[in-house]
Amino acid sequence: MEDKNKEVMEKGKEAVIESVATPAETVETAAVVAEPVIPPEAAKEEITPEEVKNLLPSLDGWKPVTKLGKEVMENKWDLKSILEAGIKIKEFQIVDKLMPELGHEIIYIGGSPGKGGGSQRTITKKTARMHKSGRRFRISSLVVVGNGDGIIGVGQGTGKEHRNAIEKAVEHAKLNMVFIKRGCGSWQCACGQPHSLPLRGVGRAGSVKVELKPAPRGTGLAVSDDLKKILKAAGVKDAWCRTSGNTSARTNLIKAGFNALKSMNNMKQPNFLEKSLIKNADQNLERSLIKNTDQNLEKTVDQKISEKSE
Repeated sequence: MEDKNKEVMEKGKEAVIESVATPAETVETAAVVAEPVIPPEAAKEEITPEEVKNLLPSLDGWKPVTKLGKEVMENKWDLKSILEAGIKIKEFQIVDKLMPELGHEIIYIGGSPGKGGGSQRTITKKTARMHKSGRRFRISSLVVVGNGDGIIGVGQGTGKEHRNAIEKAVEHAKLNMVFIKRGCGSWQCACGQPHSLPLRGVGRAGSVKVELKPAPRGTGLAVSDDLKKILKAAGVKDAWCRTSGNTSARTNLIKAGFNALKSMNNMKQPNFLEKSLIKNADQNLERSLIKNTDQNLEKTVDQKISEKSE
C-alpha cells in the first residue's frame, strides 16, 4: 500500500509540474507574437550613392510588347525623334536600348536625426505607419536622368527596400522623359549659342513655384544645388532662378523645376541653333571681306607712296 501511495504521489507531482510549465510556454510564445514586427530592411544601413550604379536594370531577356518597342528593336527610331514626335514611351527598356550611356542623379529627399540635433540628408526618405503587428516602413526616392544634351526625365519610386525604391525611380524617370530646347534668350548676350534657355519658364508643384530665366554666357547656374542637377542633366550652363513657397520640400522643388523646363515646349520656337550658325557665318564672311578690303587699301597706298618717291 505504501508503495502504491508513493507511486500515486510521484505521478501527481509530475502532472502538477507539467500543468504549471505549459501555461508558461504559452505565455512566452504569446509574448513573441505580440512584439512589433519590424521588417529587416528597416534595420539595414541606408544605401550609398556608389552602390546605386549596380542597381540599374539590364536588357537581358527583354521582349518588346508595344509597337514602338518592336520598331526600336529593328533600329527604326532614335530617342530624340521619339520625344520630338510626342510618342509616349511605355517600356523603359526602349531608353536603355537607344541611349545606354544615359546618366542619372539621385536627389537627397530624406533625412536622419543626428546625435547633437539637426538632421543629415539621405538619398531616400523613410516613412512609417502603425499596424496592429507593429510599424510598417516604406522607402521613397527621387531620381533625375539625362544625357546633358537636352534630354531629361524625373521619376519617383517607392518600395520596402532602398534598392527597390531607387530601381523603380530610375524606371519611372525613363518613362517620363522630354526634350528641352536650349538657346540664348538673354538680351545681354545674344550670342545665338545653345548655352542657356530660350525664354522664361514657370513651373509649380504644391506650394512651390520656380521661375527659370536665361542668363548671359559666363554667368553659370545661379540656382540651388538640387535644381543644378536638373539643369546640368538637361545641358543648361547659364541660368537665373527665382523660387517661392516651401522650397525645403525638395520633392516639390524638383517637380516644379521640371515643369518649368517643360513649359518652354508649349510655345513654338524657331531653331536657334540654325539661326546662330547663319549669323556666325555672316559675321565671319563680313569680317573676311573687311579684312581683305583693308589689306587691299594698304597695298594700294604703299604702291602710290613708292611711286611718288621714285
